[in-house]
Amino acid sequence: METVLRELKKVLREDQIREQEPLSRHTTFRVGGPADLFLTPDSTQISDVMQILKAHQVSATVIGKGSNLLVGDKGIRGAVIEFGKQIAQIHVEGSKIMAEAGAALAAVAQQAYKAGLADMEFAAGIPGSVGGALVMNAGAYGGEMKDIVESVKVLSKDGKIMELSNEQMDFSYRHSCVTEQEYLVLSAVLKLQQEEPEKILARMEQLREQRVSKQPLEYPSAGSTFKRPEGYFAGKLIMDAGLADYTIGGAAVSKKHCGFVINKGGATAADILALIKRVQQVVKEQSGVELEPEVKLIGEF
Repeated sequence: METVLRELKKVLREDQIREQEPLSRHTTFRVGGPADLFLTPDSTQISDVMQILKAHQVSATVIGKGSNLLVGDKGIRGAVIEFGKQIAQIHVEGSKIMAEAGAALAAVAQQAYKAGLADMEFAAGIPGSVGGALVMNAGAYGGEMKDIVESVKVLSKDGKIMELSNEQMDFSYRHSCVTEQEYLVLSAVLKLQQEEPEKILARMEQLREQRVSKQPLEYPSAGSTFKRPEGYFAGKLIMDAGLADYTIGGAAVSKKHCGFVINKGGATAADILALIKRVQQVVKEQSGVELEPEVKLIGEF
């Protein structure tokens, strides 16, 4: 690891490299053990960083705002690369927005509203980054990233920068080609529609009120814990199975919205994972429906 550190210090500033960084500081569940290396490169440094890690056979895990992740209590071996404020530029040009991968979805939605650009209201309350949203085709309230993406710039595993069209991204429910192809999302061009800002703001406020009234935003969580099973709602299946407020350690099924597993205080990743598995087991027994986690599990448990 010392050799890798020496090489990385030729590319990154000292404040862009941390060792044994607790990932609980970087996930919305507020759980997760340490990363061996925690790196925060900007867009001009990322290619060199990836090459150094590859040359030294150090695994690289890329995260954004950690809003859809459950990181194991033993942490992540190798390097974790955070795409955050250092890769978060947003540019508006006509009816299009160019957003870097680390930009917050909420920030992009705000810029869209101010520019009189509609169709991104659904994303205003999603606490993730553009990159993470593209990887999983994030969506809410009837909108999805696939509806607004024109193109996506990615870094391939062999170091080539490529521009993919909406079709090439192979979007489907909570899916894109990024994971299978081992691409690294760098930025995206979003194509929106012109509309009066007042109408856009009114829709954003309406969706915000729905979120506040129906979701347990007062607790750390990763949003909806389970994918929507075809023909059902995960939250209703869980509630009907009698699991509202079911608790393991510091993790609980939210009474406010049973589709959310929350950290009520002091939860470990093991608590949350055990609760997810218990919910899956009981729902399968009660209804015959298999719930698939929407939350991505990474690291060592």
